[in-house]
Formats: sequence, C-alpha cells, structure tokens
Amino acid sequence: MSAAGATGAVPAGGVSGGMAQPSRQSLTRVEGAAIVYRLYDVGYEIALDRALDLLAGNAPARVRPVRGEAQAIQIPNPPITVLLGGESISLDGRRRDVELSARIFDFGVVSLRVRVPTPGELSWEEFTAFGNALDAGADTGLAGLFEQHIRLLTERIRPAVERPSIAPVVEEYVVYRVSRLRGAGGETIPTDALRDVDVVPLLLNERRPLSEDARRELLPHRFSYYADDLAILTWDNALVVEPAEGDADVQFILEFANAQLLELRYFDAVLDAELPKMYARVSAARTRLKLTRRFGPILGDLQRLVADSTELVERVENSLKVTDDVYLARVYSAALEIFRGRAWRTGIDRKLAIIRETYGMLNAEAQAWRAEALEFAIVLLIVAELVLALVRR
Repeated sequence: MSAAGATGAVPAGGVSGGMAQPSRQSLTRVEGAAIVYRLYDVGYEIALDRALDLLAGNAPARVRPVRGEAQAIQIPNPPITVLLGGESISLDGRRRDVELSARIFDFGVVSLRVRVPTPGELSWEEFTAFGNALDAGADTGLAGLFEQHIRLLTERIRPAVERPSIAPVVEEYVVYRVSRLRGAGGETIPTDALRDVDVVPLLLNERRPLSEDARRELLPHRFSYYADDLAILTWDNALVVEPAEGDADVQFILEFANAQLLELRYFDAVLDAELPKMYARVSAARTRLKLTRRFGPILGDLQRLVADSTELVERVENSLKVTDDVYLARVYSAALEIFRGRAWRTGIDRKLAIIRETYGMLNAEAQAWRAEALEFAIVLLIVAELVLALVRR
C-alpha cells in the first residue's frame, strides 16, 4: 500500500486554510480502456494447430508474454489470439465503438474480450463512473454480443474441438487498463499517487468510505515493477496501469488464470452432478438379478469419468508453470490465490476420491460375486460327477 502523503496532495474531501480544495482524484487525469472478459468451456480439448488453419482469415497468432521477466513463465502450448472485428454497445445512453477479440486455450476454453476505450482523457472520478457503468452491464448489449460471437466462433473451430459443447458454467472478469496517468498540469505522475482509498469506488464499487482494515483486507494484492506501472487485483476485476501500449502481459496472465479457474469450476460442477447419479445407478443395479453384469456399465463410466477429469485437470495445471518469483509470476500466484484455485482443486480431488472408492467397492463386490459363482459352478460339477457315477452303477 502506498503512503497517503507521497505526493503532498490534500486527501479527498480535505480542507486547507479554511478553503475547500479539489480532491486528489479530480486532479488526476487518465486515458485507457476497460476490457470485459467472458470465458466459456466449449469442449474437452482444442487442437490449436487445426484451429489456426480454420481461423486463417482473422490473422490468428500464438502469443506469449513479452517482458524480460516473462522467462519465469513457461507455456508449453501457447493459446491462439484472434481478432473478431468491431461492434458497438450502449453505455450511458450513447453508442460506443468496441473491439472484439478472442483467446483460445488447448484445454477447451475460449475467452472473448470486448475492449471499450475511454472517450478521451477523463478525471479519475469520470473514469470510475465509466468503469462502474460498464461493470454493471445493464442495457449495454454485452450479453447478446458475447452470445452471438461465441456461437459463431465455436461453429468455425468445431472441427478442431474434441467433444464440442458449450458448458453452462462461464467466467467473467473486467480489467481497467490505464495507459496515461497525468496530473492537472499534464505531467506524468507516479502510480503510487493512486491510493487504495482512491481505487475502492472503481474496483469494489463502494461509495461509502471503507475502514483501513477493510481496505487492507479487500485490496491486499498490489504490484509494481517499474515506477510507472501498477496492478491491483480483486476477485472479479483488476486495475492495470501500463504506459507501454504493446505490453499486455499482466492481462495475459490474469486471463490465463481465469481460464484455469473456469475449468476447475466446470469439472467441479460435472462431478457434483455425477455423484447423485452414481448413487442412484448403484442402488438400481443392486436390485437386478445377480446373474447379470449388474455393475459393468457403471464401472466403465466411472473409470472414464475419473480418467477424463484427472487428465484434464493435470493438463490445465501444467499449461502454465512458474519457475521463479518475479513480477509476472507473483501476479499469477496472487490471481490463483484470489480465485481460490487450490480450494477448487481440493474439492475436485475429494470428489474423485469418492468416485474411486465407489469404483473399488463395486469392483470388489463384482469380484466377490464372480468368486461365489465360480465356487457354485465347481460344486455343481462335483455333484454332477457323483450323480453320473451313481447312475453308471
């Protein structure tokens, strides 16, 4: 957290010499954009090389982080980034031109992005109002835009998708990107001029002042690498100050973490739905005659479910690896912590353990029945031999 007196400005709402002073926020001028993300699970796996061919008309590219410290991030199969063109949405009663793009991950996730630029340079209060209006999503048309383009995009890449199907679980995120941070006189100001109390209305959408303890609890993840950049992360949005126009590495890392979160949430939901079905099938199978293969289909389905879940979760977690504790690696680790990635993985592991135990129990029961059937057959053969021996006499 930066010190409140770092720039010597009067705090918001403060007074000096009996005369009301303009707030620090109104003296701060910003220019940038808001990037709204909507992530979808569209299938079990996507063959990215095949998807590149299918999207050739949109100049797709395999993008990696470009910073020097990005060497600490290893991505074995970089996702595809593709431009989808321009659209317009309604914001504050006016039509705004926006840019659409997508990022396609090999583990079955498509991330749609809508970039909404600010209407010129804004005061900090105006930028906050701009972000809040977009985050609220009411009557902007964003929902329809996302639905239209995910349908069109998935149709185009369908031949590259294994088991194509758009899951009902989606992930949403917003990044407020600031490219210029200036003072009232047009001078560039350092990012530590933005205090936690300044960003609360934007990131937490709170109008009443929060206590210092609440700010410390809700905004603990604040990162800077250079004097003019900044990243503040929360559960459903982030503020990124980055003057280098081509540097979107922090956004890349946050998008990757959201894609991984979506897959964990999706498979957690799949297992939640499968557990009661499994119990019902086991109960129904136990009512059948023992002479039938009562548990055969169930055992096969459980085995496939465990194999698919384990394989995909491992592929998701290995899709991005951190080898050192530098800036982007710390941003990534913080994002996973905020998104409770470990908790989701623990829940999935617990449900998979229940399924494995059920599989083992049913398999043992089936083997016991086969052993009993074999013993019964042996007894029948012995009895048959005795009867035949008596008949021959």
